[in-house]
Amino acid sequence: MFGNWEILLIAAAILALLIGPKKLPELARSLGESKKEYKKSMKEAEEVGEEMAPDVESEVEDVKQDTTGESDD
Repeated sequence: MFGNWEILLIAAAILALLIGPKKLPELARSLGESKKEYKKSMKEAEEVGEEMAPDVESEVEDVKQDTTGESDD
């Protein structure tokens, strides 16, 4: 019935009516800043995970050796 751009246009019109056209740019700016902060946090979390991966892998290997007396080598 409606295409993607039509739904977007309808949503923007409803937002403009509910929030008011003067506050709409402020809302858009706030959403943009929130998205930017979210991406930054996700990148930092990914970097920490990559830094910790070798330590975690070696700990898992140590636990395997302690519990089974075997190694994957």
